[in-house]
Amino acid sequence: MGSWTRQSTRSTSAPSTANPGTGKHVRYLPHTEQEIRAMLERIGVAHIDELFASIPETHRWNGALDLEPALDEPRLMQHLSALANASEGARMLSFLGGGMYRHHVPPAVDQLLQRSEFYTAYTPYQAELSQGTLQAIFEFQTIVCELFGTDVANASMYDGASGAAEAVLMARRIKRRPHIVLSSALHPEYIETIRTYVRGLDDEGMLSLAPIAADGRTDWQAAKELMSDQTAAMLVGYPNFFGCVEDLDAAREAADTHAALLITATAEPYALSVLRAPGACGADICVGEGQALAVPPQYGGPGVGLFGASQAFVRQMPGRLVGRTVDTDGQPGFVLTLSTREQHIRREKATSNICTNHGLIALAMAMRTAMLGRQGFEQAGRRCLDAAHYLRTSIDALDGFEIPYSAPVFNELVIRSHTHDAADVAAELAKQGIIAGVDLGRFNDAWRKDLLVAVTELHTKDDLDRLLAALAG
Repeated sequence: MGSWTRQSTRSTSAPSTANPGTGKHVRYLPHTEQEIRAMLERIGVAHIDELFASIPETHRWNGALDLEPALDEPRLMQHLSALANASEGARMLSFLGGGMYRHHVPPAVDQLLQRSEFYTAYTPYQAELSQGTLQAIFEFQTIVCELFGTDVANASMYDGASGAAEAVLMARRIKRRPHIVLSSALHPEYIETIRTYVRGLDDEGMLSLAPIAADGRTDWQAAKELMSDQTAAMLVGYPNFFGCVEDLDAAREAADTHAALLITATAEPYALSVLRAPGACGADICVGEGQALAVPPQYGGPGVGLFGASQAFVRQMPGRLVGRTVDTDGQPGFVLTLSTREQHIRREKATSNICTNHGLIALAMAMRTAMLGRQGFEQAGRRCLDAAHYLRTSIDALDGFEIPYSAPVFNELVIRSHTHDAADVAAELAKQGIIAGVDLGRFNDAWRKDLLVAVTELHTKDDLDRLLAALAG
């Protein structure tokens, strides 16, 4: 860095682009020599190298970086496109799911997100100056309430896993009990996140895992036997990690045996286009992941945690809550109704130390759902459901494979090989340009023959037939 800055200050060349045919390029300088001298004089420094005086000379790089020649913008875009198209993964047909899903996100969403008032806004610290941001968050909360069927929703969490962990802490505060029953069919990474959150508590061992029944759902009779008068809540996936739709009526009944709260976690929000809202099924706290309705899956994120609850528990909710009100002139306005950070309120009253929300991703989700509308949301969900049904029926007729779980599914299901480990099946299909799904053996050796396959409205019948033909081969 020191070498770069020295060269910059000595250069007298004006910013320009190079002749593409020569391979020689002039560096783009964001500041003129005069501006740099003025800044140095203002801070009382004779040379820019003095800014790095605290770094020993032996640790400074004084040579030239081994970089390829610079490109002008058109050629840079061509180069990046060529690299993307050369990537084997870019050309592969993917059936990955397991908590992150690829649905259609219109280019309009990305274009709108790049408006400066959205793209550069961080978080509404000065709420009275952030009316547009607050209104956007308010709309996001409204959408989450409609999805979950809850009274209130907060202004997002980091992701679905941390939202589930925060729900566990919230239930412990509400019930003043330490014990939590988790379904073993909950996403394994959600379970590990919850374990991490409670690890520092004195009663960290107060987590129990309810076993999985033969149909792929939670064994609610066994779950009841794990509960006691110290149980604060029961947490179940909806749909669960195997794509199976849990019976929330049975879950509610099990929770009521010891007056515990019921928490649901929904990693695939499109499922709520055809399933009953968890709040309407009696869930007290509903969490989930909004990525599928906001942005494509990329490098495992980013995500946006969804968090809704009953009005009775609003004072124990983590994060922020934006409300709508009127000013002294009767004009509508938006305010931060609830801020639970320790910076805002007394430390002993704080319910969360989360210092921001994924506001940009939350906004993307609000935009996408607004573009879909109720009818479009349901149509997309029906296409996912139809694709999953077609795949499930076809797998049942395929030699060497079976569907091990009989519970209803939305767009994700487990395929079990009779003879091969799922990792080997996935590796073989990858040679044919197909990412077959998630190898469940990475989570549990008992599932090593199981492959978790997800379909969305983007998969055509030809795509499904191509997967089936590869499995048959």
